[in-house]
Amino acid sequence: MAISLPEGLTLYFARHGETEANIEKIYQGNTVDTPLTKRGHKQAKLIGKILRHHVDDVAALKYVCSPLERARLTMEIARTHMNLPAKGYGTDKRLTEINLGAWEGLTHKQARALDPDEFKRREADKWNVRLPGGESYSDVAKRAESWLRTVKRNTFAVMHGGFTRILRGLFEGLNAREISDLDEPQGVVFRVRGTKVKLLEEK
Repeated sequence: MAISLPEGLTLYFARHGETEANIEKIYQGNTVDTPLTKRGHKQAKLIGKILRHHVDDVAALKYVCSPLERARLTMEIARTHMNLPAKGYGTDKRLTEINLGAWEGLTHKQARALDPDEFKRREADKWNVRLPGGESYSDVAKRAESWLRTVKRNTFAVMHGGFTRILRGLFEGLNAREISDLDEPQGVVFRVRGTKVKLLEEK
């Protein structure tokens, strides 16, 4: 069953800009935090441009992001591009990326080599399988739902790839496999009203 925002409330959210680890296909999770690339900086500016285009009064939004540096920098660049003070936002630990435990800092190839059977189990069932010391998609969904209950005004949030994928799936009422198969775009903004998720891109 899909989750829903209260009537009259709008949520905008985005994944952080591209990082060095994204290029190298390294699992960052919530302990590895590599810098934004030049492309990542451009994507963060683009997020600000998209919000400016679609929101009548960007200053009226509440701004919140994951406390991880890649999300904070994306937020600050986007806010600066909207002529807002860079630091005028809050953070919430519930918005951090999925904890990937023993995989954090490893490339996809290294994670597979570490334990091929575990890699196969996790790829087949991300919703339920927890890595050693890590979280499942179900764990992150609980964090997301907990945070959403605190959203009381129109808000823009910067999150992470896995988190945005799960959040979109929850709103759209997708099953575990469908959520796992969603893409994780950067340099775009998602807008939610009720249960409807709309992708906002540069025109």
